[in-house]
Amino acid sequence: MPRHPEPSERQALLILNALPELGPVTLRRLMDAFDHQAVRILAASPAELKKVRGVGDAVAGTLKSWPDHVDLAAEEARLTDAAARFVTAGDPAYPPLLKEIYDPPIGLYWQGIEKLREPCIAIVGTRRPTLYGQATARKLAGGLARRGCCVVSGLARGIDTAAHEGALEAGGQTAAILGCGLDIIYPPENLDLYRRIAGNGAVLTEFRFGRRADRQSFPMRNRIVAGMCSGLIVVESGVHGGSMITARFAAEQGRTVFAVPGRIDQAASQGCHHLIRDGAVLVQEVDDVLDELQYLPGFQPSAKENDRGMPAPSSSAGNLSPEETAVMTLLADGAILHPDEIGSKVNLAGGQVSTTLMMLELKRLVSRRIDGTFEAR
Repeated sequence: MPRHPEPSERQALLILNALPELGPVTLRRLMDAFDHQAVRILAASPAELKKVRGVGDAVAGTLKSWPDHVDLAAEEARLTDAAARFVTAGDPAYPPLLKEIYDPPIGLYWQGIEKLREPCIAIVGTRRPTLYGQATARKLAGGLARRGCCVVSGLARGIDTAAHEGALEAGGQTAAILGCGLDIIYPPENLDLYRRIAGNGAVLTEFRFGRRADRQSFPMRNRIVAGMCSGLIVVESGVHGGSMITARFAAEQGRTVFAVPGRIDQAASQGCHHLIRDGAVLVQEVDDVLDELQYLPGFQPSAKENDRGMPAPSSSAGNLSPEETAVMTLLADGAILHPDEIGSKVNLAGGQVSTTLMMLELKRLVSRRIDGTFEAR
């Protein structure tokens, strides 16, 4: 068999990460045993490799014959085709807080902007949220994004999707952490959202191309979501939901855990209530998060916001008409009002109210509820 050119350290890390036979625990032990130098692992003899606990003949043989298992040129070509790169711990883009956790990924397949904004805040929750949960996730994400934070979530259905969309709608930055390879869109209906995030933020995963999501990959994804962020907000979750696993990771990693309260008779609120009972910070507005983390660098507000996480409306702000500004001011305190009430409070005729609300809906600033009332998004 022809001798393979010796890979660089980055290439060696990519090879190790792509070896399907190498589990995360064994990989961590190997990295510890060889002073976190991937090139040394690939160059080691079978006898040296088998000194590491958990490495037997099969794993040692795989490492010594890695060209039979990983086509390095093809792997790098896939990165190029996906407009992605493999970011290692020595790269400035690698999230700094992620390096501090017990088992940080040796590298991240990264698609999107060069470097994420700091600080990062995670927003997670159930895949089956209530309308209240979706609206709350959007508003918190939008408020944090406007304050200069990067909103991190897992691209899942429900709260994750609402968080990503809220950050994008606010013109801010968001990062999606996948539990599968970059070439697999899960859930498939989030393909457009995936593209928008990659264009305005970043999509990250530690899993090689072709790896599908499974019971093992989601908890691994969750530890990254928690580990790269200064704080984690749980919006809605059952007691045994995946978000509770993420919250546990965050607590173990020394991150601040926040939880949004909900109705006591809804299962989707029970996880959050358990977290609050156990010491999580109760969140009602964006400032609850910023006040709790104000001792950290980067948590100085960049714009004045009101208590709903929305920019304070003014007649000179943005492209709002005087009528639109009046309605937004009326709804900015969290009020939920019928069009007739809005008309009487801002002295507008019925036709003017309908037109104004329609324009605000098109600008994605207000939402019509199922009962015909309106609220600010």
